[in-house]
Amino acid sequence: MARHIFNFDGGNYLTTMGASWFISYSFYCYKDKSHMNWQKVSTYKPRISVFNRTEKYHKFWYGKILEMDDHNLNRNEIDLDAIEIKTMAKKLLGTKQ
Repeated sequence: MARHIFNFDGGNYLTTMGASWFISYSFYCYKDKSHMNWQKVSTYKPRISVFNRTEKYHKFWYGKILEMDDHNLNRNEIDLDAIEIKTMAKKLLGTKQ
């Protein structure tokens, strides 16, 4: 099965990290240092490297993730559901829930 690549600016980088992981790590970096779900994948170190190189896309991606299908967001290995992911994305954007 071919890998799905997000079809928007920087989507190939977001695909490499994973949308759910990206939100989890962003939330750790910018909102809550006690949030550690992003560490539940063994590949978090290379993902951090991609995260650090793609800062110019982050705010744009938060909005794109709010538009994503809940079923697809639920398919992650970091024990977060779509509601939690989207709530974190809203907080990262500074919008009301």
